[in-house]
Amino acid sequence: MPIRIPDGLPARDALVREGVQVLDESIATRQDIRPMQIGLLNLMPNKIETETQIARLVGATPLQVELTLVRIGSHVARNTSEEHLISFYHTWEEVKHRKFDGFIITGAPIEKLPYEEVSYWNELTDIFEWTKTHVHSSFFICWGAMAAVSYFHNVPKHLLEHKAFGVYRHHNRKPESPFLTGFSDDFSISVSRWTEVRREDLPSDGSLDVLMESDETGLCLLQENQGNRLYIFNHIEYDSTSLEAEYRRDVAAGKEIAVPANYFPEDDPTRTPKNRWRSHAFLLFGNWINQMYQTTPYNLEDIGTEQAGDSKVRLPR
Repeated sequence: MPIRIPDGLPARDALVREGVQVLDESIATRQDIRPMQIGLLNLMPNKIETETQIARLVGATPLQVELTLVRIGSHVARNTSEEHLISFYHTWEEVKHRKFDGFIITGAPIEKLPYEEVSYWNELTDIFEWTKTHVHSSFFICWGAMAAVSYFHNVPKHLLEHKAFGVYRHHNRKPESPFLTGFSDDFSISVSRWTEVRREDLPSDGSLDVLMESDETGLCLLQENQGNRLYIFNHIEYDSTSLEAEYRRDVAAGKEIAVPANYFPEDDPTRTPKNRWRSHAFLLFGNWINQMYQTTPYNLEDIGTEQAGDSKVRLPR
């Protein structure tokens, strides 16, 4: 089944060109089916680019998915037009009465700031708390993952001396996990961050499982059984040219930035980079949606209640 997105969303044309099946709202309302409800809290500055990246991944599933775009109400976006936000986004205040099968919170380019100094931190922590009762499974990305694992588990972030920037080999630490079904033993993922979460800071009670890890850039993907949450600290959702765009932006601004490692052929920024993480991005999101589908209540209103208590994913240890 295709992904259901708002009529007129700019991502639609890009997805159709790539062969992703897109279902218009007018057609979807005529189908007698309960679509998977997934919310995307988009904290990235270029919201249209991020919408397309996430919609591409959640749309590659045999299930019908309805994607709801959400933004922070207390923050004014400077890189996306107000017209676009009004047309396609809901503030969290407008959707907080709803329940979702899945909820994704993206990264944001504010890694060096202490969490408490982020202008919308109070609203974001309210959203984290809200996911406990209104979301069946949460997926946090990059800074969003660091902020969430800090909120839920008091795990600190550490500032890096040099930016982790490039494409790095990662290891499959738990191949029996249903979230890693079909994954190779090692694979490449794009990385772009100034901070990290360290294995030695994880809770000693085993509440967080390490699913992916790199020898060079450390932890990548954590899974939490109790809260049904995934935390990924790297950008498996990135386009082929996302790192290139970041690199050229910083060069143009006169910032000190190294060529992204293992990205351009022979580290030559005049050559076209190759995408070596796309297939695993589709696998990870597909596995997440499949697990969600198998465990979420049919009645959305049962999410966060005792009736849904036995549906949480339990992984072998």
